Amino acid sequence: MSKLIASAAIRGSHHIYNKTYRMLLETIRDKGEDYVFEFPDTAYYLPMIYAITGRAARTLKDMKDVLDENKGLLHEAPSEHLWKPYLGECLDAGMLTLFAEEIYMALRYIQGLEPAVDPETGYVYNGFITDTIQRYLGIQLVDGTMPGFVAVIGAAPDDDTAVRIIRELQEKNILIFLSSHVNGNSVTKQLMRKGIELGWDTRIVPVGPDTEHTIYPLNWSIRASTIFGGYKGGDFKRNLKYTKDRVFAFALVLGELDDMKWANGAGAINMGYPAICDTDVPVIHPTGVTIYEEVDKEFDHSKIVQKAIEVRGLKIIVEKPPIPVAYGPAFEGERIRKEDTFIEFGGQRTPAFELVRTRELNEVEDGKVLIVGDNWQELYEKGGQMPLGIVIDVAGRKMQKDFESIIERKIHHNTNEGQGIWHMGQRDVNWVRISNAAKQAGFTLEHIGLIHTTMTRKRFHAIVDKAQVTIYTNEADVLRIRQEARTAYNERDQRLGSLTDESVETFYSCLLCQSFAPSHVCVISPERLGLCGAYNWLDGKAAYELDPTGGNQPIQKGESLDTKYGRYSGVDEYLKKASGGAVETLNLYTIMENPMTSCGCFECIVAIIPEANGVMVVQRGHTGMTPIGMKFSTLAGTVGGGAQTPGFMGIGVNFINSKKFLTGDGGIKRIAWMTKSLKERVGDLFKQRALEAGVPDLLDKIADETICEDSEKLLEYLSSIGHPVLEMDPII
Repeated sequence: MSKLIASAAIRGSHHIYNKTYRMLLETIRDKGEDYVFEFPDTAYYLPMIYAITGRAARTLKDMKDVLDENKGLLHEAPSEHLWKPYLGECLDAGMLTLFAEEIYMALRYIQGLEPAVDPETGYVYNGFITDTIQRYLGIQLVDGTMPGFVAVIGAAPDDDTAVRIIRELQEKNILIFLSSHVNGNSVTKQLMRKGIELGWDTRIVPVGPDTEHTIYPLNWSIRASTIFGGYKGGDFKRNLKYTKDRVFAFALVLGELDDMKWANGAGAINMGYPAICDTDVPVIHPTGVTIYEEVDKEFDHSKIVQKAIEVRGLKIIVEKPPIPVAYGPAFEGERIRKEDTFIEFGGQRTPAFELVRTRELNEVEDGKVLIVGDNWQELYEKGGQMPLGIVIDVAGRKMQKDFESIIERKIHHNTNEGQGIWHMGQRDVNWVRISNAAKQAGFTLEHIGLIHTTMTRKRFHAIVDKAQVTIYTNEADVLRIRQEARTAYNERDQRLGSLTDESVETFYSCLLCQSFAPSHVCVISPERLGLCGAYNWLDGKAAYELDPTGGNQPIQKGESLDTKYGRYSGVDEYLKKASGGAVETLNLYTIMENPMTSCGCFECIVAIIPEANGVMVVQRGHTGMTPIGMKFSTLAGTVGGGAQTPGFMGIGVNFINSKKFLTGDGGIKRIAWMTKSLKERVGDLFKQRALEAGVPDLLDKIADETICEDSEKLLEYLSSIGHPVLEMDPII
């Protein structure tokens, strides 16, 4: 361990500890030691302190106790003349730095100073990163779409270098957090000066202007262990090992380092995260704390991202279509405003549609892009608005018509991943915009076709041997072929509507989240999609064809052991193997006995309300109270981690409208409370299901947060409107 690094980290820990302690005492004088605080939308109090110490720091007194109890982690800086190994003292300093910074940020929230605001531009930083974001991004982290995340600290030598580094990280699909500065300059300010769009949509998230704000991505990171891994607060060895082995993070430190940066770096090393610097710093090579190097350097900014990827051991697989703009999932959330638009298609402005068709091998010329339309080049060059029909013809020996809709859904992602290209909707309600910047870079209609031929073959390589694209720009052609497309859409819908759990012999598993929650197994049937909402039965079927050894495996459902609850012999046999014996049996249609496990990235939670003889449904992101006395974030902490929790279950939104929704417990009539936004989202189809259940006005009888948020008022409401749940058999 470098004496320079250890000395700086220890000095930094003293600085933040003393600053925080003074601020805490001042806040106690103002608010009182019993003042209660919680970060926005989290079930984990102060997450870093909770994960490492097990203490739920709810009050200012709790925070003072944490600082007092851990003061022993403060060490004196190494003397000038006595050499000794400094690793232990340095790591202690890093851990105490994270505790103190977390309390410091909590105090700033109490004083109304967070999220921070840039005084020059008025830009509001992200601040604390919520559990909702963690769960939302969970599926992208586990399926490899997002291979890792980086904390970019400081400032690049100039604005253009900052942009090049960030763009390279985006193209490699790495989530980017920004913090700290060098003499007042920062990567955040450099990107703002260059007009780069910031925020979760573009995966460039400035959390705050100071080095202390680096705690936000670090305490967000430690929550992965509690949310997905299921480890408890205080189990610091497992929680830290989890971040080292399963959360792929690293730091890029740009510009000169000071004591606070070294102290944060020491804290990150505890979590297994290396730092790569662009200045001449002492390097620290493997000691067993991190997987590879702990501190390294790279002076060439064109190589620093690749160096960081190598040091962290990330697996980056990016195939860029032959187009003149950057490409990758990081650009998927990019917005193109009207004033930045060169040309647009569809969106009720012009007729448009998208269609995937299965063809014979001899009918498809692989990679071909054909544009059908009189004078389309001249019309395109004028900009404005144009009709657009996109037909993707695919052929393959393993291609099935059932896969057409899956390939078609990817048109949205394929298009949006192009920088300056924006897509919304699907089928015949699509909307596409091309920005002025993309047009100036040379992007044309032909490049839309090249995106789809390239990415269709890449994403579906096991089932698509050939792909060609035809683009129609004449309104008459678009209207004519749109009728053909609508016929195909209707045929597919009828086919999907006829699929039931009884009509197939094979279900599919989803094991993608086992990289985060080792005992979790999703079982996907035609009438029950995955709890993250991203995978249905056809997705599982296609994914298995694409990768027979991947995370989606066929499950021979076997003999029906319980028709009411949805238990099958083949599913039980598979679960025992796939969960390593942690889960032995599963009922698909009840939450009361052996329900499905949850990893943590569920869209909704179904929870029993015993007093109401029913259940409630609350979606990820709802921050209000619920009738069982817990907010979503707290409730989710009891459901995830790969455990079966009778009375509680994570689900995908669309399962609410399934005919198999809780049929073992009485079906949708058991729903006594559901958030208003969920009621609006599931509305039309839910009313159809309610009619089939003999309660056509059920949706209106279900309470929401505008009616009540506690069980006593809920019971009063249910009684007043005659909700059927009160007349059903006891759920317990």
